[in-house]
Amino acid sequence: MRLRRFPVADFPADRAFGVEIYSMAVRHARRGYRRRDVQGGTRCNVLASDSEAFVLCFSEPKIMKTTFRALLAASLCLLTGCNVSTNGGDVYLSDFLDSASAESDAVPAIRAAVAYCAKTGASRLVLPGGELRLRPDRAEEKYQFISNNDESLKRIAFDLEGMRDFTIEGAGTKLLFSGFISPFNLERCRNVTIRDLSIDYTRTFHSEGIVRAAGPGWLDVEFPGEYVCDLSDGCLRFLDDEGTVYPFSSLLEFDAVKREPAFHVDDYWLAKHTIVARQQPGGLVRIFRDDLKAGIGNVMVFGAARRLNPGFTISDSEGIAIRDVNLYHCGGMGVIAQRSRDIELHRLRVVPAPGKGRVISITADATHFVNCGGYIRLLDCTFENQKDDATNIHGLYMPVDSMTAPDRALLRWGHAGQYGVDFLVPGMRVEVVDNMNLETYAHLTVESVNRINKNYTEVKFAEPLPERAGKSHLIAADEDYPEVLVRGCRMSGNRARGLLLGSRGRIVIERNYFHIAGAAVLFEGDGNYWFEQSGVRDVSIRDNVFENCNYGSLGWGNACIAVGSGIPERRQSRYHRNIRIENNVFRGFDPRIVNLYCVDGFVFTDDNRIEHTDDYPYALGEIRRFVTEYCDGVELPEERTADSIK
Repeated sequence: MRLRRFPVADFPADRAFGVEIYSMAVRHARRGYRRRDVQGGTRCNVLASDSEAFVLCFSEPKIMKTTFRALLAASLCLLTGCNVSTNGGDVYLSDFLDSASAESDAVPAIRAAVAYCAKTGASRLVLPGGELRLRPDRAEEKYQFISNNDESLKRIAFDLEGMRDFTIEGAGTKLLFSGFISPFNLERCRNVTIRDLSIDYTRTFHSEGIVRAAGPGWLDVEFPGEYVCDLSDGCLRFLDDEGTVYPFSSLLEFDAVKREPAFHVDDYWLAKHTIVARQQPGGLVRIFRDDLKAGIGNVMVFGAARRLNPGFTISDSEGIAIRDVNLYHCGGMGVIAQRSRDIELHRLRVVPAPGKGRVISITADATHFVNCGGYIRLLDCTFENQKDDATNIHGLYMPVDSMTAPDRALLRWGHAGQYGVDFLVPGMRVEVVDNMNLETYAHLTVESVNRINKNYTEVKFAEPLPERAGKSHLIAADEDYPEVLVRGCRMSGNRARGLLLGSRGRIVIERNYFHIAGAAVLFEGDGNYWFEQSGVRDVSIRDNVFENCNYGSLGWGNACIAVGSGIPERRQSRYHRNIRIENNVFRGFDPRIVNLYCVDGFVFTDDNRIEHTDDYPYALGEIRRFVTEYCDGVELPEERTADSIK
């Protein structure tokens, strides 16, 4: 083995190494190091810059890995000691990876490659294509508070904290994860793109079984081999091949033919995160619950108990793009962004893994955006069969626990999904909101913030609190709401709703396809349970197709486009404003098109088309297309419900 250092200008064409080293060095200048297997069994590693190149060569094809890595590390140190960086060039994961690691656990190589990119200012990390296995054993570890997901100490494969002007070039690579590990974390990043890769897991966080028999209060379920299960204290338990337990907290029936939630089914929530069960002949498992029922041959989905491992976590970042990514599975939301701005998802496909027979893609919302600004763009995406909504865009309400001085308030998070998610900073303009009607009655400026713990924060304001402020009233940021564009997306087969819209920036929803079990578009916001700030101000919904929505649980929406805000005192509230629905096609069995309350300014133009289908039965008493209550400025076409019901 030889370690040689040459000025690039006089780098020799040395065939003693079995390759023209000079041309290799020039070709890979600014790329860090590139490993090559060359003629005669010689392996060379070139570390190149504009001025110098290092070559580490081995004449034996099977050199001890420890020696190789030690010398290569020394070469890297020597190179970086000369203040040489990639200056915006490419780094190749294959240079940190051998075939055994790719097939067992590529995470250590990924960590090394990302660290090298961060140190040298690389512009791209290029993945090798093919399939990489990733495990949590040697992954980065962080305790994370992620809004609307579960806090925990998490293992992370690609921890991109602090990266700037950087791209993960997937090159079609399939990332196959095992165990409780999160694929990507983007924290305090700027101008970062992730593109052209797929994400899946060897064992899903949920489980699926086929209903083979049913009786009063019981079901016999057959579990395919990938859903290993046993009984523990007379209750059902799921595991993976290594004995790791995968808890569940709900059941939901899916139609095995249509591959969607079964008609008008409800969730069975399991407070103890299990269900009484008994082994049956033929490998079946009988589960028991008094109200349990399902269709023979349908799929019963055992929903993951916690949202621990989102696909992409984006925090305090800007200029983030995710493009041409297939997200087949993860143990939480697909993309969750908080306190970030300027985010674009382009051709993100959240769908069940091809050829594996699953009815579920991921275990929670496809996308979710909390206290974000700038722009949010969902372009030509596909969101199918995830266990919750296609997107939810909102801010956060933090309730007042007590007022400790005329200009101070002790705030306490109202929902466990928001614990530790800090958003208040000095200088921020906030609104003060009555939790009973969600109307804003004052604005203040934050002067200082004292975070006491994950539950409590004390805030000092530049102005005194208003006299009417009291316990349970709400504090929320009132600045930099994102402009939202959802264009060319396809949404179908998932649990619950489609788009939950809550930004006060301009929102455009156009040229999408919706086949949603609940409401396709829901205007949310709540100050007493979810504590999600909403109140839209400028919404255009145009040129979309809404097909057979509201076929699922009756609790998932009462019209195709609806308000679902938690407003106890509605009469005077006008929480949502300026919504325009134009040139859409509503094709469905359910006559209920619009259901609104607490809206000021709503237009449903005459160029919308409403077409009736018999694809599902309709037996509800409500036959009105348009229902409004406590609204002003509503423009609707003439009601002709008798013509639309057969």
